[in-house]
Amino acid sequence: MPQEKSRFVVSPDWLQDHLNDPAIRVVDASWYLPAQKRDPKAEYAAGHIPGAVFYDQDLIADLNSGLPHTIPSVEAFADAVGKLGISDTNTIVVYDGPGIFSAPRVWWLLRTFGVKDVFVLDGGLDGWKAQGRPLSTDTPTPAPAVFHADFDATAVTSFEAMKGIVDDGSRQIADARGAGRFSGEEPEPRAGMRSGHMPGAKNLPSSIFSENGHLKPLDDLKTIIENAGIDLQKPVTTTCGSGVTAAIIMLSLQSLGHTDNTLYDGSWSEWGSRADTSVITGKD
Repeated sequence: MPQEKSRFVVSPDWLQDHLNDPAIRVVDASWYLPAQKRDPKAEYAAGHIPGAVFYDQDLIADLNSGLPHTIPSVEAFADAVGKLGISDTNTIVVYDGPGIFSAPRVWWLLRTFGVKDVFVLDGGLDGWKAQGRPLSTDTPTPAPAVFHADFDATAVTSFEAMKGIVDDGSRQIADARGAGRFSGEEPEPRAGMRSGHMPGAKNLPSSIFSENGHLKPLDDLKTIIENAGIDLQKPVTTTCGSGVTAAIIMLSLQSLGHTDNTLYDGSWSEWGSRADTSVITGKD
């Protein structure tokens, strides 16, 4: 008997069957770290899921924050997404190359800005290609749509709020960076940042939530989170390097029905580059 999967992922079969549905919007949200040596725009131009628009996570952001892909203003987000032909009433399927890497960030953003029906493509574009499914090199020119944003500010943790959480332990902290960066044994990929983690944080490397680009079944997600020392009956704030892979933990938590969760948008790009923050090293 197949194990139960997240209600927030859709299969390649489902998406291919619905590609011509006028209510569906498909979004390529691919973004990569320099070490991955992949160019998302070039890959999109070389072949994407038919009808998919490219969501540039570096540009649909607050470019004045000094941090990478910070959440933009409500007005800027609504304008940018509307120009991609996306309405808040559409059913939106987001994908990336590997499957469960950068797509959950845009899934989380769309939900945070009020979209009800948004999903992540299980297996990503790499899996889609491996199965010989249709691709397009045409760049869509969608008619602009009206996106009515209903921003949930409670889903986002600010720097000041994060300092308070670290000081008083009022929320559990789940860090999605790899174990080496979390412990301080590996350097951060961005210059000028200390390695290590926030006091009290638990390490849940983002890669452990998926296998071959597919989000793991719910029972496995629950085991992963609990084995890391996170109590699913208590509030959680997620963090990572720059706010992208923290959304993988958000996807997993919400898939399990956990509702009291927030994402620290500045993440380690902010915390690790400041002189007034506490940083500890080691595995705990």
